[in-house]
Amino acid sequence: MKAQEKTAEHQRLIDSEARRADWKNWGPYVSERAWGTVREDYSSTGEAWDYFPHHHARRRAYRWNEDGLAGVCNRFQNICLGVALWNEQDPILKERLFGVTGTQGNHGEDVKEYYFYLDSTPTHSYMKMLYKYPQVAYPYAELVDENQRRGKTDPEFELIDALPQAFAKNRYFDVFVEYAKAGEEDILCRITAVNRADTPAPIHILPHIWYRNTWSWGYGRPRPRLEAVNEQTIYTKHRHLGERWWYATSVGAHRDAPHLMFTENETNLTLFNQPNATPYVKDSFHRAVIDGENEAINPAQVGSKAAAHFQAVVPPREQFVVQVRFSPTQHAAPFTDFDAIFAQRLAEADAFYETIHPPHLSEDERRIQRQALAGLLWSKQFYHYGVQLWLDGDPAAPPPPDGRKNGRNRTWTHLYNLDVLSMPDKWEYPWYAAWDLAFHTLPLALVDPEWAKRQLILMLREWYMHPNGQIPAYEWAFSDVNPPVHAWACWRVYKITRNVTGHADTEFLEKVFHKLLLNFTWWVNRKDADGNNVFQGGFLGLDNIGVFDRSQPLPTGGHMEQADGTAWMGMFCLNMLAIALELARTKPAYEDVATKFFEHFIYIANALNSYGDGGLWDEADGFFYDQIHLADGRFFPLKLRSFVGLIPLYAVETLEPDLLEKLPRFRRRMNWFIKHRPQLVSHIASLTEPGEDGRFLLSLVNQSQLEHIMQRMLDPAQFLSDFGIRSLSKEYGERPYQLPINGHVHTVRYTPAESDTYLFGGNSNWRGPIWLPVNYLLIESLEKFHHYYGDRLQVALPAGSGTAVNLNQVADELAQRLVNLFRRRGDGGKRPFYGGVQQFQTDPLWRDYILFYEYFHGDNGAGIGASHQTGWTALVAKLL
Repeated sequence: MKAQEKTAEHQRLIDSEARRADWKNWGPYVSERAWGTVREDYSSTGEAWDYFPHHHARRRAYRWNEDGLAGVCNRFQNICLGVALWNEQDPILKERLFGVTGTQGNHGEDVKEYYFYLDSTPTHSYMKMLYKYPQVAYPYAELVDENQRRGKTDPEFELIDALPQAFAKNRYFDVFVEYAKAGEEDILCRITAVNRADTPAPIHILPHIWYRNTWSWGYGRPRPRLEAVNEQTIYTKHRHLGERWWYATSVGAHRDAPHLMFTENETNLTLFNQPNATPYVKDSFHRAVIDGENEAINPAQVGSKAAAHFQAVVPPREQFVVQVRFSPTQHAAPFTDFDAIFAQRLAEADAFYETIHPPHLSEDERRIQRQALAGLLWSKQFYHYGVQLWLDGDPAAPPPPDGRKNGRNRTWTHLYNLDVLSMPDKWEYPWYAAWDLAFHTLPLALVDPEWAKRQLILMLREWYMHPNGQIPAYEWAFSDVNPPVHAWACWRVYKITRNVTGHADTEFLEKVFHKLLLNFTWWVNRKDADGNNVFQGGFLGLDNIGVFDRSQPLPTGGHMEQADGTAWMGMFCLNMLAIALELARTKPAYEDVATKFFEHFIYIANALNSYGDGGLWDEADGFFYDQIHLADGRFFPLKLRSFVGLIPLYAVETLEPDLLEKLPRFRRRMNWFIKHRPQLVSHIASLTEPGEDGRFLLSLVNQSQLEHIMQRMLDPAQFLSDFGIRSLSKEYGERPYQLPINGHVHTVRYTPAESDTYLFGGNSNWRGPIWLPVNYLLIESLEKFHHYYGDRLQVALPAGSGTAVNLNQVADELAQRLVNLFRRRGDGGKRPFYGGVQQFQTDPLWRDYILFYEYFHGDNGAGIGASHQTGWTALVAKLL
């Protein structure tokens, strides 16, 4: 790290990594949804959404982890801080975000709230988010009923559709929630509710503090206790945290003493028609504030859950501010330095991001990058799940149904997660997804290299990785097979952190390499059915892109030989080769294993182009296709042009001549293989013919194949969109792909927006939209091809235009098209991701708040799917 880059935030990161301080102990680690998750599902059916629905969430204690609005906790989630709101119209206290479930939404589950992550430093020394809270009754029932009524071809019914006048007339509060750390353990929170309407409006703000329930499950753990000290102070002492004081006040014209309320974070058993031993249960604040049941609040002012109740009628366009402090130190005047600390931490955050933003970025591009990184950092979550405990049940709870032992995740009894992890989206995907997380680590490495590396190491630890070497996919089915991208992520994070810090962390690289060897072996042993270096894998994260569910038995019988599965393994080989060669620079023993991956890649490349009826390459079409290997030995190609046929481009790596000179034993073995196995390397001319600056190229595709693929990929009538590369060729819009099998016609149609099929739940669509992660890998691959071919390989961009460019220019153009999803454009300053929602496009109170959607409309760039999947969509921060 350069001396001039050592801002205060950089120093905190240095101190954290050196274990001199623990600035990351507290952060936004509270989920936005713990209901409707596998962890909380103790049903016999496995229908998690139905077993623990939203209307139970305010009444039932969670077994595994908490949720809340703008929540903060420590890394083991002993205690949580959060915010609740009421507008005197809603039927329930707003303690968590609402959305429709997988069965209620016409396109799957979907959050129905407007909230934005605006800022965060990597140590969470400063954070800011915005929640837009309507001043009218929240339409819970209408959102569910209307979305259930609509079909797959209808648009989703959103909150702005249900409350058009409220948002059009600015009848809402902008509730800004900011956090600043006065020290590692001293947490300040400022809640600012701005009345955007031209009439006065009431609001109740209830900052919360509560303990995660660890005592109700029969393990003899004591129940912690919060108790009032005075009208604005709560004291607690915890066996791990020690003594703590929680203070709350309001400021300005509305300054009044709060009403402190106390209850227990325990289930209200009347939900199940059972009596409570005490009236002080989880939903007591809702009952007291909204229903007037003051007897639900403990008059002794003690409990495991507490809140300070503030209320005000806020004049038009004015604000109401509440302040909270949670400190290990007792303060006589806890708020005197409050504003000064916030100002200092915000200034330090600005200084930190000045070192992150490239100097050429415009103000708008800086905003995009900073909000992308903020969303990624806000999406950290405490994740707790022990599969064996979950299968067996707890001593104080009814035993789970016997069928669970033969159901979901039964083979993952070793898995025990108790960590802070990067989530794809803390509402729609409040559980880690292994291949998503790999992409998260690249932009994370820009701001927090140590944490990015830690995330990758966790996925490979023995309490995550299966003893057989498989990496867990996600809690709905840990055994599902995701693309093997972790070696790529480890290699890229190593190089990014080397650039950021100036230090080559070969210890990290060696640590992950050994575990990745286990995962590679699992792939070879489990996913190569015939032992011919052609791989299956299953759906491989591309969900509904295929003709049918690739994870299930085929209606034709036999099995599928996958172009993408084989290509992912080719890429895995090259990533492992690159890591081995890097380690061999200082440890010669790695030259031997590098040779192993070099040879294995050659076998995969040969199989991809020769196995079966001429391999998975179709010379006439100039494209790669999956093919069905029938039980009688025949091969049947599935000539569907999708991103599956582009993934072979990912398996590409250049060999630098200076590296080969430094590793003579690897060079000799490589040359021996080339000489004595000519039939295997004949397809890879670039391995024997030096390219730019004497480089050699390892690739699954030769120059002729590359040129043919590029013609399709860069054709606007097929894959090329104004906003990136589509996941399915546009040609199938008017002429769908059809495959008749056993009297049934399987159809795949180009659908550029939401899914029109229930395959994999229907809450995501790969049949046409633009996805950031696979586009990002494509850009990286094109850059590598250019390193070898240079200007001597040029293609038309767009295809048929006559404008010839090199592959690096293609990569740059694709990157710009992806960034254009978020930029304010010349047509009135509109951002394509907001689509046709005019208020979001033109209203100054909306237009500069960026959402990072799961995927994007293949034609107009509108955001679709999970609205806060900042996880892999945060890759845009790396493209700027």
